[in-house]
Amino acid sequence: MRKLGSRRKEEKKQKRKQLIVGVVLASILFVSIFGYSFGRGGNAKKNKIIYNGYEFVEQNGFWFTEIGNFEFSFRYNPNEIKQIDSDLNFLESYYEKPLYISSDDIESESEIYRNLMYQNSIIQRMQLACLEGEECANDELPIKTCDDNFIIIRESDVTEVVQEDNCVFIRGEAEELAKITDAFLLKIIGVQ
Repeated sequence: MRKLGSRRKEEKKQKRKQLIVGVVLASILFVSIFGYSFGRGGNAKKNKIIYNGYEFVEQNGFWFTEIGNFEFSFRYNPNEIKQIDSDLNFLESYYEKPLYISSDDIESESEIYRNLMYQNSIIQRMQLACLEGEECANDELPIKTCDDNFIIIRESDVTEVVQEDNCVFIRGEAEELAKITDAFLLKIIGVQ
């Protein structure tokens, strides 16, 4: 049986971690919005590339492309990203449904939030959750299965994006997770 004091310390540590993650996410979103708002129409030199027939324009450190009525932004130029060979559900399978996420990388989590929720309102909502059968650091998070749309982002020595039912597992080295997440997004929107 664990001591009450250590559980209290653990809960305090978890709440502090959540607060830090929340502040970082809010800061990233604020800076993105601010930069995006003032960067549009400016006289700054814009880099443009064509990738698989889609035009990508670099602005304020992001690469933007328009597909239909949606505008997507990526941290990395599509030419810097390795293609994903896995079969993945396309964007339509996420439309107006909740998306659950469990992530070891805040930047990757932000990429998904910005593209699927904030900029485009494709998903109904995005919520942190724990995958059934895995250890959950926060007892307050819901436990979900692969019956739900669930993205799990983990640090790993193996680089891969794998779909099992409605779960997508994005794995890779810590410094590569954002690139792998961008590759995942490019794949589900039909650019790759």
